[in-house]
Amino acid sequence: MIKIGNVTLDNGIPKICVPIVGRTVDELQQECRYLQDKIYDVVELRIDFLKTVTDLNSVNEAITAVRNELPNSAILFTFRTKDEGGETAVPESFYFELIQYAIQSGKINAVDVEYFRNPDSIQSIIALAKKAGVTVIMSNHDFDKTPSFDEITTRLIGMKKLGADVAKLACMPKSAKDVLTLLSATEAVKSQYPDEPLITMSMGKLGAISRISGEIFGSALTFGSAKKASAPGQLEVTTLQQILRALH
Repeated sequence: MIKIGNVTLDNGIPKICVPIVGRTVDELQQECRYLQDKIYDVVELRIDFLKTVTDLNSVNEAITAVRNELPNSAILFTFRTKDEGGETAVPESFYFELIQYAIQSGKINAVDVEYFRNPDSIQSIIALAKKAGVTVIMSNHDFDKTPSFDEITTRLIGMKKLGADVAKLACMPKSAKDVLTLLSATEAVKSQYPDEPLITMSMGKLGAISRISGEIFGSALTFGSAKKASAPGQLEVTTLQQILRALH
């Protein structure tokens, strides 16, 4: 099974990932300390929130600070592009430079790589990550709508064919039927790849059920907020943990 650090993404109760979204190193340290009494499995460093993200020295300071605060935690490094709901716009060349820098830092366990980026650059990052023992989560986010069943399955399978360790898709529902589309597409892909982890979610209040039903439909990781949510519909991490335990 695929791991992020020491955390196995298996077919049981979904693991919990907590995004940290500090705009300064000090804010990131405060968020890490806030997590000390929380139950979670993975921390997502959303580096696109960092005000000085275009300075690699600042990025290094941020990565180092988070690793020092959470020496034993599994850390996922993510720069979410503006196109897919992120905080900061950067050239695509710098986007890949950031991910490469994070992999080579030796201080993170996984990276997020967006599916709709340059395919050659994606392949280079995958090769670098595999060499470094860093897990690649390939992702796609649609904050406007829910793609069709066929489009969701095509994207998730396409990520796997590109070499992703984990395929991730998040989308915004306009109706209950949209939530069902996301869940049924997740189940369909999971049935084709039963031993490979997927991460899917339907966002917003309508999609909250998708964040707690991963064990049934096949999503291995769910996101819970700590101090601040990084996407609409995230449940607070302690509440999320309690719900998952009760369902399990």
